[in-house]
Amino acid sequence: MKLYDYILSPSCYKVRLMAALTDVKLDIRPVDFHPGAEHRGAALMDLNPAGSIPILEDGDLILTESSAMLVYLAARAAPEWLGSGTTEETARVQQWLSFSNRLTTSLGAARLHEMLLRPGDITELQMHGIAALREVEAGLVEQGVRGMRFLASDRPTVADIACFPYVALAPDGGVSLDPYPAIRLWSRALRSLENFIEMPGIHRLHELKPAPYIEPGGA
Repeated sequence: MKLYDYILSPSCYKVRLMAALTDVKLDIRPVDFHPGAEHRGAALMDLNPAGSIPILEDGDLILTESSAMLVYLAARAAPEWLGSGTTEETARVQQWLSFSNRLTTSLGAARLHEMLLRPGDITELQMHGIAALREVEAGLVEQGVRGMRFLASDRPTVADIACFPYVALAPDGGVSLDPYPAIRLWSRALRSLENFIEMPGIHRLHELKPAPYIEPGGA
């Protein structure tokens, strides 16, 4: 199974992280995303006409959307990452998988603007990113009321892996995570998972601070 990968891409990191957590071995094919723009070259455009990475190749199967890759890896190697299978939990997982694209287009785009000088209205991108973080925070607080630490279940699912990287890298785009104690506790819970792997730029700043406290019933 081959992953066309850029080490600093949060979307690529999702797939590497999911593979590590499910003990799936990947053949990593580095892509010169910056400054070489290899993902826009003829060879990779043949695999993915959208001109984006990651790309996951497994025999005749080619996947070009990171959420689909997470589901594929989980279905192959560790179905428990897809959730319990109840109607409600399945819907929650699917909702957060869809929501993760909003993190990419807001926090991810703000990060590209700040780090690679990509064009965009940074104020608007940060505004949409903050709105998305508030939704994640509210979702985690609501789950906490149910006695659950993760976005869709009482255990981590592909939904958490889909959302985690762009949330964790929000400071790269000028958006602080300090106002979001539930997100910070969630990040700690994910980092504590067996076989969790790091990505450059995702640091343990908040783990060096006292654990945040959430008032019972707080939002």
